Amino acid sequence: MTSHVAHGNGSVPTWLGLAGFSAAAAGAALLGGLGVAGTPAEYQSLDQPSWAPPSWLFGPVWTVLYVMIAVSGWLVWRRTGWSPALNWYAAQLVLNAIWTPIFFGFGQYGLALLDIVVLWVLIGVTAWKFRPTSRAAAGLLLPYWAWVTFATALNAAIWLMNQ
Repeated sequence: MTSHVAHGNGSVPTWLGLAGFSAAAAGAALLGGLGVAGTPAEYQSLDQPSWAPPSWLFGPVWTVLYVMIAVSGWLVWRRTGWSPALNWYAAQLVLNAIWTPIFFGFGQYGLALLDIVVLWVLIGVTAWKFRPTSRAAAGLLLPYWAWVTFATALNAAIWLMNQ
């Protein structure tokens, strides 16, 4: 027997929902990287604080985070279908996706800082909105929120050091 989530006039198998949330997270990751070639070289060429991580670290960290982001959204969707809390989720995913093109593609470090600050707020709101439905879903967003906290500080330092 396959588990389903009531959705509109029918129901959607939960595995298909997980595939959809995984595709959305992967899409944000891919969209962020499209047309932005040479980000490791550009990152290395910037003046950076001493605590800046090496460029090779970002890929593995973001891979784990995107999996957690996808599962988090899916856990809420599984219980509620598309709900207002998932609108916050979608909004933060869009801001996540556009940060890389703003920072690396356009070299707009200050605008990228604005984007990531708003992203940070939206991750917090999303976790707060998820908590009543699924504490696990909210908890899965906390490492993402922590990493974005660090990334915000790094973005700010790079912006200030490269003006």
